[in-house]
Amino acid sequence: MRVLVVEDNVELVTLVTKALSRAGLDVDSAQNVADAEASLRTVQYAAVVLDLGLPDADGLTLLDQMRRRRDQTPVLILSARSGLDDRVGGLNKGASDYMVKPFSTDELIARLQALLRRSPGPGGPTLTLGNLALKTDGRQAIVDGRMLSLPAREVDVLEVLLKRSGKVVSHDSLQSQVFGSSQDVASNAIEVYVHRLRKILTEAGANVQIHTIRGAGYLMDVVKGG
Repeated sequence: MRVLVVEDNVELVTLVTKALSRAGLDVDSAQNVADAEASLRTVQYAAVVLDLGLPDADGLTLLDQMRRRRDQTPVLILSARSGLDDRVGGLNKGASDYMVKPFSTDELIARLQALLRRSPGPGGPTLTLGNLALKTDGRQAIVDGRMLSLPAREVDVLEVLLKRSGKVVSHDSLQSQVFGSSQDVASNAIEVYVHRLRKILTEAGANVQIHTIRGAGYLMDVVKGG
């Protein structure tokens, strides 16, 4: 599992990274809110360890942004702010836990592991095939832990095909589920979206493929040997 440590103190980042790595976790770090936001939008993390006193913005800003977009990744605040109001405020903003500096790395690991055990997994219900996953609540596609930038229609197509992976989905059925009862749909619209989706998945290194079954429809499965 991969954890993001958001902290501007380099020595502290090194200390925390070594401790979490010994506990079997993969660790990325960011020294400000902007870099953390960029990481959160490209990598699926199991948890975030968040300092509040960051150089470009308060850490609570990042937490608020995460929760506003329904990112429910567990967040453990690690801060020198020890007041009751600070702790209550952080938890009310959506933090999963709050630790005050200075701290014990053993306690940090224990608390973080407790959060990971309680967490049902980020993003709610997830459809998976090979190294591809789709979080249906957040409508976010992920390949090998990295988020893909998929337009809404391509996400719709992907969801339908994943739900029936290994089975043929007819052209008419796919069109109906993607566009509903709308009559104003180009005759080749589905072909266009499937083509775009194939290209994105291939470039992202997904080990799945979408077959066009002539006269029948489309079928998604795992690449043999992939």
